[in-house]
Amino acid sequence: MNKFACITCLALAAVTSAAAQEIKLPANLDQLAAKAKNDVNITMDGPLLQLAGRFLSDKDPDEARVKRMVTNLKGIYVRSLEFDGPGEYQPSDIDQIRVQLKSPGWTRVVGVRSKKDGDNAEVFLKTDGSTIGGLVVLVADPTELTIVNIVGQINPEDLRDLGGHFHIPQIELDPKNNKKEDR
Repeated sequence: MNKFACITCLALAAVTSAAAQEIKLPANLDQLAAKAKNDVNITMDGPLLQLAGRFLSDKDPDEARVKRMVTNLKGIYVRSLEFDGPGEYQPSDIDQIRVQLKSPGWTRVVGVRSKKDGDNAEVFLKTDGSTIGGLVVLVADPTELTIVNIVGQINPEDLRDLGGHFHIPQIELDPKNNKKEDR
């Protein structure tokens, strides 16, 4: 998964209801997956997350925090496709998702575009009054396309603790030079 956008995902957002499950992935992702050199497809609903949480240690502080968060999640959905070279997918391939994210309640809170590298990241939140009810992250760079959807109750500061678990990279900003670093 592209670290460029994961930092955005892990640094932002809280999710407090199952509303994000409304996002439907386009059928053409399966066709794109046939062209991809790597295809990550994670679908972890509530019961599966509860089961996975049982394998996390209560004795390790990091795992204990993740275990606590997982108990409140209703789902983690990740689709990441990595291609051999640029041009194997088109930005329009995820237009169906963007159309859904233009519906009432959804707001794009982060949009990052790099003309130099071709990296693009967007973070969308679904809100209902003061409650955040969904999180979707779209990452598109020349050789990778990633969609992350996290559903369920979680505090914004806890979201970064999911990094390193369930195929969500562990990333943080180095406050000294404002660069991304693997943890």
